[in-house]
Amino acid sequence: MANHKSAMKRNRQNVVRRERNRANRSRLKTLVRRVNEAVAGNAPEQAREALQAAVPMIAKAVNKGTIHRNTAARKVSRLSRRVNSLARNA
Repeated sequence: MANHKSAMKRNRQNVVRRERNRANRSRLKTLVRRVNEAVAGNAPEQAREALQAAVPMIAKAVNKGTIHRNTAARKVSRLSRRVNSLARNA
């Protein structure tokens, strides 16, 4: 346990940031899952809408420091590729 005043403050900050990161990561997983479910369900319009909702949240998570920018770029790229392939096949 922290004994110094500054270490106690740092602990409090870490708890708040951890909770915020967990919430952001959970929100991201939900949005990514919605895109994947729409692709699996062969619904191009739903997949496109889910992708449009997911991409800004992924970018926001990068700005907040929740995920790395390369991870975000990879996620967006893979999701976009799935949605585009669904549109081409339809």
